[in-house]
Amino acid sequence: MRVDRFLSNLSRFNRRQVRLLLVERRVSVDGVVVSDPHHEVREFSRVCVDDDVLQAGKPARYFMLHKPQGCVSATVDPQHPTVLDLLDEPDKHELHIAGRLDFNTTGLMLITNDGQWSRRLTQPQTKLPKVYRVETEQDIGPQYAQTFAAGLYFAFEDLTTQPAELTLLGARTARLSIIEGRYHQVKRMFGHFNNKVIGLHRERMGPLVLDATLAPGQYRALTAEEIRQV
Repeated sequence: MRVDRFLSNLSRFNRRQVRLLLVERRVSVDGVVVSDPHHEVREFSRVCVDDDVLQAGKPARYFMLHKPQGCVSATVDPQHPTVLDLLDEPDKHELHIAGRLDFNTTGLMLITNDGQWSRRLTQPQTKLPKVYRVETEQDIGPQYAQTFAAGLYFAFEDLTTQPAELTLLGARTARLSIIEGRYHQVKRMFGHFNNKVIGLHRERMGPLVLDATLAPGQYRALTAEEIRQV
């Protein structure tokens, strides 16, 4: 939200007063004096007028988790353990998952309280690749890569998938890069060839690669550089 709108939404200031506060350089966001009405204020920003704190802000949090099998990509579930159950962190109810994985799919999962950041990571418009290692029940034929690159029609949603890149690693293993996250998309793509996916592991989301030192169920905070990359 723009800082002028943030201030105008408070009952204590009208628009004229907001303009004067900015011109007089009495407004600070995260400790920096601002006069530009377009300066962004986020839910994590600390906003002050003179010494009066209008929004205390809160820390943005970002975690990388190695999701194990048999774990639900949800904040709560009455029957199964969830990915949030694996985190030993305060205020877990404020966190959400950026890009869910199926119950038995393993690999990289990102968890944050920053909705704007997670949308950049997961929205198809940003075209950030999601990379999976896939194991199948039958051999992967040479026609798969061409078909995936052209896009597959999903009748249920009445849409054609975005082009995907397939790289063979073995007769029944491959690396698949997609920029969407349709319902069971990877399994449905291979299902087009009546080839069942028996193992699925997400290695990467955009620029972020699963830390090889994390065992299934382990997690760590993202570095400042990893956060900036998204």
